Amino acid sequence: MFLWLLALGFSSACGADLPDITDRSFIHLCLREHNRARAEVRPPATDMRFMSWDADLATIARSWARRCVFEHSPSQPSQHPRFPSLGENLWVGTHPSRFSVPHAIGRWVNETVDYSYNRNHCRERQMCGHYTQVVWARSYKVGCAVHLCSSGIRGTSFQSQPGANFVCNYGPAGNVIGQRPYQTAGDACSKCDPEDTCEDRLCRNNSRDAEKSKMLSAIVEGNNSRDAEKSSGSKSSASDFVPVLVIRPVAVLGSVIAAIAVKHFYPDIFCYE
Repeated sequence: MFLWLLALGFSSACGADLPDITDRSFIHLCLREHNRARAEVRPPATDMRFMSWDADLATIARSWARRCVFEHSPSQPSQHPRFPSLGENLWVGTHPSRFSVPHAIGRWVNETVDYSYNRNHCRERQMCGHYTQVVWARSYKVGCAVHLCSSGIRGTSFQSQPGANFVCNYGPAGNVIGQRPYQTAGDACSKCDPEDTCEDRLCRNNSRDAEKSKMLSAIVEGNNSRDAEKSSGSKSSASDFVPVLVIRPVAVLGSVIAAIAVKHFYPDIFCYE
């Protein structure tokens, strides 16, 4: 009992309850933090697309996060069924139980202080590529995953301590050499696609935003199927009980009559102790 409680406490302390890629709260936070950063670029972007979730990207991110290594995944070939190239941001940290989506993405967004839009360049000896990928206007899909690496994360200073490995993948990829992450010559949304609408300074498109991956569709369809079964079960008609109320009693009665007949005509067939 003591060992079980000790293991339970260790598991809790290490953050074994890190969210799965289908966790709705996790998805909501990932999208909220990305779109908040995209809407708040200054000067306002004229072509910034709203970023929506893609379960295939999240699956790819989870696969890489489970390797527990602090390095980018191979860029080619892309494993995604629609995007030939993917962007990727990484964050790692100790004390997995303290993992927070806003904190992790916030570390990427905070790189804005080291990025010059006019020069389209990072400040010397500073990193800003995580930020520019977050606010890359043409990247409109994201999928993230976080994994508990109980034996540590290779390539970090805490290789022997439990850590949280957080990965976000983007489609299509951003950070194209020689290009700025977004356009600013005009009012917010002034260069959205013709069929888009403008919402909170972001280009929205129902068809583009509502696109579901095969994996996510399977999950939704499975849930809907189970809900339909529950619904139909609650609306059962009297005819549904015919097998129970009629057929079963007739079968039982037939079995009793057969047993009595066998015993009467063949009295030695039964053996009692």
